[in-house]
Amino acid sequence: MRVRILAAAGLVALIAGCGSDTPPAAGGDKGGSLTVLAAASLTESFTRIGRDFEAANPGTKVTFSFGGSSGLATQITSGAPADVFAAASPATMKTVTDAGDASGTPVTFAKNQLVIAVPKGNPRGLTDLAALSGPGIKVALCAEQVPCGAAAKKAGVQVTPVTLEQDVKAALAKVKLGEVDAAVVYRTDAKAASADVDGVEFPESAGAINDYPIVALTDAPNPAGAAAFVAFVRSGPAQQVLTDAGFQRP
Repeated sequence: MRVRILAAAGLVALIAGCGSDTPPAAGGDKGGSLTVLAAASLTESFTRIGRDFEAANPGTKVTFSFGGSSGLATQITSGAPADVFAAASPATMKTVTDAGDASGTPVTFAKNQLVIAVPKGNPRGLTDLAALSGPGIKVALCAEQVPCGAAAKKAGVQVTPVTLEQDVKAALAKVKLGEVDAAVVYRTDAKAASADVDGVEFPESAGAINDYPIVALTDAPNPAGAAAFVAFVRSGPAQQVLTDAGFQRP
């Protein structure tokens, strides 16, 4: 059953004001459920943004499914019910748009950059990309079909990893658990895990910055809520949440 959380007139006003600093709120008396599939690197930021969206729209419940963008795109094209898709790369978003599963044109709402995540204190003294090829250094990478893996390849990471992971959080977990000496992950993920890891910047990552696009889905069970959430993510307060987490402005 589709539950609309916006009156038609309210939706027009919402979209017109999506660039403002005031978070758009849904009109009408009814709340509704909203399912958002989002890249794993958005976990902390979107969890906060989801709470803020619910507070601005009483009666609305946002449910997130976080994971590797390529896997989420496959779920969508295979018919998984969802309202919004937020990907960590245009390439994975293209899988959804090519299948006709995007309602409208995706918009970039954030950018992200890679760092080398190492255990707190950097016990192996890894200071640059070349150090990852040193003797005995164990490295975790994202699989190449995952945006963080594709970005690592574009940035010139040419090490043989001991493990290839399906999303960035899984690669980072290998560092936190002490199973590897380093992992190439997003700056935002290293920042979120700063109690356990340090992020080592490397200049090559500037050539592989990922755009993060978002779109409402064609078969969204809650199409008005989907449009509202996309606009909310682009609003000033939500953009501040993303910036505070280490994302770059679109």
